[in-house]
Amino acid sequence: MTKFIRVVDRILSTVCVTLMVALVACVVWQVFSRYVLGAPSTSTDEMARFLFIWVGLLGAAFTLGQKKHLAMDFMLLALDGRKKATLQLLITLIGLFFAVVIMVFGGGSLVLKTLSVGQISPVLGLEMGWVYSAIPISGVCMILYLLRDLFAPTQD
Repeated sequence: MTKFIRVVDRILSTVCVTLMVALVACVVWQVFSRYVLGAPSTSTDEMARFLFIWVGLLGAAFTLGQKKHLAMDFMLLALDGRKKATLQLLITLIGLFFAVVIMVFGGGSLVLKTLSVGQISPVLGLEMGWVYSAIPISGVCMILYLLRDLFAPTQD
């Protein structure tokens, strides 16, 4: 499982960095075309929004896997031993529930519904279901990390 998680880490980090570079390039071009050329690029504006969605969701999954996500851990830090392990288990189970129900099933339902009605983005002409697919994909990545934490918890 550790090798598999390392592969997922590498893929997610590479995808996030690549998307972030593309996002920065879109924003820089948008600013340049608006203020220097006097003709703002509409396609880069929409593309930057879609890239931001993907970077945000995949980045959230990656940071969850690295245990670097934002957390209010004052209760966890105040406990030790069995109470701390129980609270950590509860936190992991709640995260797993959220990832499965909201992100994978809810996000997957949104993707399928959007693809079935054929909603298209106005400028790029992309099917919005593919843009929204970042939700279930990041949910699956979160599930992998949470299952790792559930079955092989680290000792703090």
